[in-house]
Amino acid sequence: MWVMMETIPPLKDSRLLIKDLRFERVKVRIYQLKTSNKNLRRGILYFHGGVGAYERKCRYFCRKTNSVVVSVGYRLAPEHPYPAQFEDCLTATIHFLRTAQDHGVDPSRIVICGDSSGGTLTAAVAQALVNRRDLPKLRAQILIYPFLQCVDLNLPSYQQNKGVPILLKERTLVLGLKYINMDLGITEEIFKGCHVSEDRRLKYQKWVSPDYIPHEFKTRGYKPSPTCLPSKEFCEMAEYLFDPVFAPLLAEDSVIAQLPETFILTCEFDVLRDDGLLYKKRLEDHGIKVTWCHLQEGFHGTVFVALFGRVLGFRSGAKGNQYKIKWHYKNVKLFSQK
Repeated sequence: MWVMMETIPPLKDSRLLIKDLRFERVKVRIYQLKTSNKNLRRGILYFHGGVGAYERKCRYFCRKTNSVVVSVGYRLAPEHPYPAQFEDCLTATIHFLRTAQDHGVDPSRIVICGDSSGGTLTAAVAQALVNRRDLPKLRAQILIYPFLQCVDLNLPSYQQNKGVPILLKERTLVLGLKYINMDLGITEEIFKGCHVSEDRRLKYQKWVSPDYIPHEFKTRGYKPSPTCLPSKEFCEMAEYLFDPVFAPLLAEDSVIAQLPETFILTCEFDVLRDDGLLYKKRLEDHGIKVTWCHLQEGFHGTVFVALFGRVLGFRSGAKGNQYKIKWHYKNVKLFSQK
C-alpha cells in the first residue's frame, strides 16, 4: 500500500521552487516558496518513513510553515545494510547545518523531522549531534509515531493494537529485523523477551516499562506479561537491537539530557504509541521541553494518509485531515519560537 501511494504523481504547485541536489554523497530534494523573503527562513530536514520521498508532505510543510524543506533521499535497506540510512541522514544534517545560509536558512532555526522509521532516524541524528561543538545546535526535533525500542514488545499498545492496520505487531518486528539483517526465526523469542539479559533488563527497566505508561492507556484490555528467562544464545544474536541508533529510547541519560526541544505525535491505535509515551517521559524527566499531540482516533500512518484521503477514498481521510490540522497548529507554534 505504501508503495502504491508513493507512486501517485505529485500535484503541480506554481508557488514552490523545487530542486534536486546532493549534500556530499546524499541525494536531497529542496522545497522553498518562490516569494521573496528578506529574512532567513526556517529550515526543516525531513526523513521519510522508508519508502521514498514524501512529495506531498514536503510541499505541505513548505507552504504552511514558510520554511525551506530538505527531503533526504537516504539509501534504503536491504540493498544498503544498516546503518547506511542513519549515516546518510547524519551526513545530510551536518551539511545543511554548515551551509544553511547558502539556502536562505537561519542555521539557528533548523528542525529535523521524521515519521515512523524516519522518526527513529530523527531521534538518532539528534542524539548523535548533542556533543558537536563545531555545528549550530538543532532548534528542535519532531517525532511522528516513531519506533524507538525493541526491549519490550508487550507494552500496552503492542497488546491492544497488535492486529490494527497498517502496522501489525508482527510486521513491526519483521521490518526491524530485516532492517538490521537479523534472522527472522527468533521473532517469537523476542516477543517473549528471551533476548534481554538480566544485566540489560536491570538497566533498561528504568526507561522501558509498562509502569511508566499512564493508567488511561491500559484500560483497553492490557494484561501484564510474565518475565521470560533470558537465553544466552538469543541475547548474543540480538546485540544490534540495543544500539541507540536502532533504538534511541536506550540512549544514556547524558545524551538525553542535551537533546533539543521536541514535538512528539502518537496515535491511540498504533503499536508504537507507547514508544512515544516512554520517550516523552524520559525527555521531560531531564527537563527537555516537549510538545505532545495524541490523536485519540488515529492509527499508524494517519498524518501521511491524510494527504491522500480523497484519492484513495479512505473513510478516515476527512478525520485524518482534522488531525493533521491539529498537529500542524502545534507544529507551527513550535516553529515560531526561536
